[in-house]
Amino acid sequence: MRPLNILMLTSSYPKWAGEATAPFIEEIAAGLVQRGHTIHVVLPYHPELRRNAVERGVVLHPFRYAPHPALNVWGYAAALKADVGLKGAALAAAPLALMASLAALMRQISQQSRSFDLVHAHWVLPNGLPALIAARLAHLPLVVSLHGSDVYLAEKAAALSVTAAAIFRGSGGITACSADLHQRALRLGAPVERTRTVPYGVDSAAFRPDPAAARQIRVDLGLPFDAPLVVSVSRLVYKKGLTYLIEAFAQVVSQHPNAILVIGGYGDLRDELERQVQERGLSASVRFPGQLSREDSAALIGAADVHVVPSIRDQNGNMDGLPNVLLEGMSAARPIVASRLAGIPDVIRDGEHGILVPERDPQSITAAIIRLLDDRPLAKRLGANARQRVLEELTWDVAALRFEQVYQQALEQHDA
Repeated sequence: MRPLNILMLTSSYPKWAGEATAPFIEEIAAGLVQRGHTIHVVLPYHPELRRNAVERGVVLHPFRYAPHPALNVWGYAAALKADVGLKGAALAAAPLALMASLAALMRQISQQSRSFDLVHAHWVLPNGLPALIAARLAHLPLVVSLHGSDVYLAEKAAALSVTAAAIFRGSGGITACSADLHQRALRLGAPVERTRTVPYGVDSAAFRPDPAAARQIRVDLGLPFDAPLVVSVSRLVYKKGLTYLIEAFAQVVSQHPNAILVIGGYGDLRDELERQVQERGLSASVRFPGQLSREDSAALIGAADVHVVPSIRDQNGNMDGLPNVLLEGMSAARPIVASRLAGIPDVIRDGEHGILVPERDPQSITAAIIRLLDDRPLAKRLGANARQRVLEELTWDVAALRFEQVYQQALEQHDA
């Protein structure tokens, strides 16, 4: 299609190059730039935001909204406490951030040197409403992308469901990162003919088999080269299912006493998870390296003998759409154990690309990890199949092509 000038609105973005907050937003934007489009991204200010005005060809426009530093909690995975409830400060900041985001969009639209073709909002809640208003005022088509927590919020309250439905009706295109999210959006009122599943992609050059990096990770962690390494990388929140992985690992070490579990990432549950490890007598076998850069995450995942993605539907019903780390493990050709939940079965066929287990089932996680540690030919075959699927179907270039198709549909509908 012809090159487009696209105005995006997001509430999360990697705060510096290689940081792991919503990396998929940057990859979507950069992938579209690679295909010849011009991308301007409007995003909220964050005290830790360290980005140039233009990076990877993406033009960034941070906006301020908080009259007091205590209210700088909008977006960047800061508004939800452990992803199960809104923080009080986020509720206070919401009207300020929504008005500021609308004003920021209109500032960009009013620039006479820019003529935008469409507005693209990430997360129907909260960003769909200001994006819809801006698109209507500027007579531009709107595309909305769903990422998981937005649909969860819309399902929790009638007023939010009505708001999401109104935004869907005003959108020329709606994307969901998984088939599960797609169906939930339809139940909320998304028009069937304008909604499609667009899975995330992965950087197959960054996440790849790398024996040298795997050896270095073991050196850095002080591990023997023959110690089985089980890895999980995520934010430390309930929906990631890490308590069930720790429970399972207590049984893994009964058969593989020198096995090590590394849980990379940051979040509200770190203290709780560390207490669980201590109570289970696993302190010598479990490591928490904290927040990882994208480079360090790639090296850690690439070193794994087993990569585990134990996602769950948390106590309030929230769950992932399609975990990025799942695709990263696939791209690195790692043998994967993952929950049969949300978008995970869309990309992992059980026994072909990895092993799928029921959510909240430590015994099944234990059995799957031990099976992969004991059957290395099986582990190698599953990892190779997973990487092949990434190369054929799940790169960011393929994702960008699918977004182009949604844009084309939205433009045609708008012009009709």
